[in-house]
Amino acid sequence: MTIKRLLIANRGEIAVRIVRAAKAMCIETIQVYSEADADMLACKQADVTVCVGGAAAKDSYLNIPNILDAAKEMDADAVHPGYGFLAESAEFAQAVVDAGMIWVGPAAITIGQMGDKVAARQAAQAAGVPVVPGSQGRIDKIDEAVEVAERIGYPVMIKAAAGGGGKGIRIARDATELRSLAPQAQTEAAAAFGDGGLYLERAIQSPRHIEVQIMGDGTDAVHFFERECSLQRRRQKVWEEAGADCLDEATRAKLCDTAVSLAKAVDYCGAGTLEYLYDDMSKQFYFIEMNTRIQVEHPVTEMITGVDLVQEMIKVCGGEKLSHKQSEITRTGHAIEVRLNAEDPHMQFMPWPGKVTSLKIPEGDGIRFDHFLYEGYQIPPFYDSLIGKLIVHGTDRVDAIRKMAIALEDVEIGGLKTTIPLHKALCKDEVVASGAFHTQWLEPWLAAGNLTRPREKGAI
Repeated sequence: MTIKRLLIANRGEIAVRIVRAAKAMCIETIQVYSEADADMLACKQADVTVCVGGAAAKDSYLNIPNILDAAKEMDADAVHPGYGFLAESAEFAQAVVDAGMIWVGPAAITIGQMGDKVAARQAAQAAGVPVVPGSQGRIDKIDEAVEVAERIGYPVMIKAAAGGGGKGIRIARDATELRSLAPQAQTEAAAAFGDGGLYLERAIQSPRHIEVQIMGDGTDAVHFFERECSLQRRRQKVWEEAGADCLDEATRAKLCDTAVSLAKAVDYCGAGTLEYLYDDMSKQFYFIEMNTRIQVEHPVTEMITGVDLVQEMIKVCGGEKLSHKQSEITRTGHAIEVRLNAEDPHMQFMPWPGKVTSLKIPEGDGIRFDHFLYEGYQIPPFYDSLIGKLIVHGTDRVDAIRKMAIALEDVEIGGLKTTIPLHKALCKDEVVASGAFHTQWLEPWLAAGNLTRPREKGAI
């Protein structure tokens, strides 16, 4: 079925990104919005707009009946969920299909399987993908958790069986900590995902976070190489790169091949990302989870491969075969993305929504800025603080960092506090330049005062 009218069930920069991709394919766009988002940039760019509820996400972007009613009313023949909100909701995916529309993503059964960390782990093992030693299934009782931890060895990571984004995660170094932290993790997981189930895995000390971008058409699958996402604060990525310079070619090939094997094993359709922990010392990697959607950091992969991943996922979910054979997908240079959030990094990253009083966007070869801003736009306080992503492409990693430092100097977002000072400081840091960081590096770096408030003019 050819997609002619695409409803975008999301907001912010990813909505703008999908509108741009759809327009390039001559697809009519239908943008949903909440009462707080009537003047967002995606609404100004889309062909048709429709309000789906109040400012709170539960009343609009998470309101399945309202979004389905809008899709039917607007005669949409497909729905793209973007990332976040309902993007990994098997219920929503199935409801879209049951209503006679195309879901731009994997089948609901795949979302359910790979969205549950226990089921995803079992699927990975069946496909021959290495996994971190851990529990064989979900854990609902604390005594059971203690038994598993004794078997796999401390420290252990306590994770929510459902969901992601760092919610519900705790690290226990012994049985006493496990008995104390597991109930906390259960409570947080139940509040965030409606499921308090847990699973345990051995905590890999100071790992790298490496992920592989895949695309499937339901029969075949390919990869678009890997990304490194080890610079994280509170388990949230702040800086992402493609590729991962810490990998040698043999490890890179093996890692990417396992990702494709798993995608094929679950008949994957659409864009997806397999996430791994990588141990620098042993050069071993371990699958941890799969994101059954387009990722926030997909632009860095697009920069090194030259492939529009959003267009490609629209094509394959619309029934086309993959546009590229694996041998045709090559990578050139190095790309870096930094997430720009409306937060004050000098005040414990306190959210800082406000009115954009001025906007200057960096330009030049190999520079891209994905955002949803314009002068006079009032950023609503109800949603995630991400306001844009600055992406650069260089001949190599050294060149990309140099280009990022220059581009950051050229960004101007007046009226807001943003995380630009953090990224400027990281561009100057020797450890970042050497690439010798890991997932637990950034927070101690911040705690040590490496990000200091700039002095006022004239101050001593």
